Amino acid sequence: MSRFAARMISQALPMLAAAAFVCLWSHASLAAEEAGPLPQGMAVTVLKAAKSCFSDIVEVSGIIQPRERTAVRPERFGSRVTDILAEPGESVTTGQTLARLSLPEGGTAQVQAPVAGIVLSSSAVIGALASAKGEALFTIIARGEFDLIGTVPTEDIGKLKIDQTARIKIVGAGEFDGKVTGVAPTVEPNSQLGQVTLAINSNPRLLVNSSGRAMIKTRESCGVSVPLTAVLYTNAGTVVQVVRRDRVETRRVEVGLMSGAQIEIRDGLTEGDMVVARAGALLREGDQVRPVLASVDGK
Repeated sequence: MSRFAARMISQALPMLAAAAFVCLWSHASLAAEEAGPLPQGMAVTVLKAAKSCFSDIVEVSGIIQPRERTAVRPERFGSRVTDILAEPGESVTTGQTLARLSLPEGGTAQVQAPVAGIVLSSSAVIGALASAKGEALFTIIARGEFDLIGTVPTEDIGKLKIDQTARIKIVGAGEFDGKVTGVAPTVEPNSQLGQVTLAINSNPRLLVNSSGRAMIKTRESCGVSVPLTAVLYTNAGTVVQVVRRDRVETRRVEVGLMSGAQIEIRDGLTEGDMVVARAGALLREGDQVRPVLASVDGK
């Protein structure tokens, strides 16, 4: 190769390299324009505010008691017990003979159940005197009916009304349907608890004084809901952080009922709003962010 040719090639190489750089830069710029602007701001997990229904549940704790106790005594004085035909825990029918007595003047008499039910207790002893005014020979749980006698805090008393339905869970016996049959007009001054009576609808064999708990749905409300983690309680009020056009907006909201990890938003949000899943002080009004939609399980 001549010196002239070598000199021409050495002069052309820088120009060729520059042309190649311009071409690559043009292609990169075009690709960037087609892909859109690069994301800016910190990544923030968001979720859509969705509609949900919430129940206001009042919980009652108490013990099981017979709804009605029927005392059984002989009609005459001076009788002595000769036979005992029923024991505590037994079911009896109306008119069933519970005991036999010997009368003072001779002859016998029978003590019969005035109502069907379950024998709660018995004081009958062979040879002992039985009196029409003394201790009852037998006490019967009339018709085998039971109530849950429970207590609730003062703030819940006003939510309860007669005939509200309840689900009652009794230790060792299972769950039963029930309803409110009594709400006390006063509360105990020291504990600030009020008494509530709930009838157990079915007639299960229950243990008197066993523990029970009732759940009473006093009302239901349906509206927009978000996770509890999305709500901030500040000096200025209750707020959530919403992402709109990749920027943070702070919304004052009115909250309502809670259920599990969700809370009702009565005012301030609409269905579909993109809400920051975990609101916090790190985000401020107007901050630019990159919203990342939360997965189904909220993670």
